[in-house]
Amino acid sequence: MPTNNWNASLYDQKHSFVSEYGKSLIPLLEPQPGESILDLGCGTGHLTKAIAQTGAHVVGIDSSPSMIETAHTTYPDLEFLVADARNFSFPTAFDAVFSNAALHWITEAGEVVRCIAAALKPGGRLVAEFGGKGNIAAIISALQQSLQEVAGMEVDFGWYYPSIGEYTSLLEQYGLTVRLALLFDRPTKLEDGEKGLRNWLLMFRGDILQNMPDEIRSQVLERIEDKACDVLFKGDHWVADYRRLRVVAFKKMTSRERNLTM
Repeated sequence: MPTNNWNASLYDQKHSFVSEYGKSLIPLLEPQPGESILDLGCGTGHLTKAIAQTGAHVVGIDSSPSMIETAHTTYPDLEFLVADARNFSFPTAFDAVFSNAALHWITEAGEVVRCIAAALKPGGRLVAEFGGKGNIAAIISALQQSLQEVAGMEVDFGWYYPSIGEYTSLLEQYGLTVRLALLFDRPTKLEDGEKGLRNWLLMFRGDILQNMPDEIRSQVLERIEDKACDVLFKGDHWVADYRRLRVVAFKKMTSRERNLTM
């Protein structure tokens, strides 16, 4: 699992598209007043707040203390906790688990799904979107080649980008019935013009780049930009080649549980 020391302020200033795109998931979630919902990988809490405004009770969790600190400060009326998506539990179950742009950071996907399934009430739902198979392929290729050529580095980036078949099979293994699974391209404009790709790399791969000597890091970033330019630079801005996997799944009920709800 990547160990980025997330810069929550930079995340909100230069990468607000993450939560903006996530807003389109909320209608799929269909939060209802009084429901209990877990926002898994809540970041700085903007989507947690949007869900809470429907009248649901929402708890946001994230592994980054910086993100949670910012969420607490911005939305002091909501509940946020530092927690590991691979190993979390709550005393009471949730009506739904929501997750946007978080699950691709965790290669131990089975552990995450196990926790999600345990956190859901029978009949509860999972609504999630994250990087799918082929996500940021051009960026990864330029990054891998540049690290090797300039710094002689071979890096395991720790991203998890599954196919529809891979992920739906995993959900079913843990007792979740998949109702929707979509894999689709989402070319995403990066903010700050010509600096957009560099900002993105320093934000999301700072764990690799920040530990380099300044001169080497500058050379790597320039080499990445050169390699990706023809595909991803569009006139005056960069476009990340995002591909997203969106899923909606429900936790199975036993016959007894189904009868009790009728």
